[in-house]
Amino acid sequence: MVKIGVFTVMLPDLTPEAAAPALRDAGYEGVEWRIMTIPPERRSEPPSFWGNNLCTLEPTLTEAKRAHDLAAAHGLAIPGLGTYIGAGDLSLTETAMQVAQACGAKQIRVGVPGMRPGVTYHDLFDQSVGFLQGVEDLARRYGIKGLVEIHHHTITCSASLTHRLVSRFDPALIGVIHDAGNMAHEGFENYRLGIELLGPYLAHVHVKNVRYRRPETSGVWVGEWSPLEDGLVNFDVLFTALKETGYDGWIMVEDFSSARPTREALHHNIGFLKEKLTSIYS
Repeated sequence: MVKIGVFTVMLPDLTPEAAAPALRDAGYEGVEWRIMTIPPERRSEPPSFWGNNLCTLEPTLTEAKRAHDLAAAHGLAIPGLGTYIGAGDLSLTETAMQVAQACGAKQIRVGVPGMRPGVTYHDLFDQSVGFLQGVEDLARRYGIKGLVEIHHHTITCSASLTHRLVSRFDPALIGVIHDAGNMAHEGFENYRLGIELLGPYLAHVHVKNVRYRRPETSGVWVGEWSPLEDGLVNFDVLFTALKETGYDGWIMVEDFSSARPTREALHHNIGFLKEKLTSIYS
């Protein structure tokens, strides 16, 4: 049976000390800590997902101990770290792997570039291959897997494009985070097709949802984050594909909808997911 946890990016108004017991009390089994340095000028802002996110830990060994101790005190596993590593930054990758080792995590996220003017996909692909070769070497040294996320606005926006990038590497060292919510923005493919293609590279799963809003006048519809139960992602189909392909790892929640207060969202989301997963995996 898969296990359910939360990526703390969705808990911007909770400190790590508040988040750990809140996750335990709601029934989650694991926590994926958000790891990055928040610029000092943003710390006076109101809490937000990608700005002054209070549930964020610095990439230091001191913070790694904090992450470990909080999770252990509340019976939570740390399957991985949600690190914000720019494509090509091997120095920060090594630091993140050291932090992962210290707190007991087995994998970290590493970045890939997005398309930008004046640079071709082929050049960005070649740059990413070179970067992942370095990540693979570090992963072998530290015993920490590097994960590439399927993410809109990047060169790995679909399962097949992500597979094209990672397929030359050892799946014990380089893996993939599947994210159907991101694929609802860009890169949608049949879930089972993509999961089968990824095969041993599928290492982790993020879940969130997206809906599209029609402009008041005619025009291009705009994607926006929505509650898990209300959007384009068909979780029955997704979870069936995961089960049929033998996935038994982590399902990590990233609810960016702001449809409910944080603590209420934690309880609602695990109830929704457990009902879906129990009916499919039982």
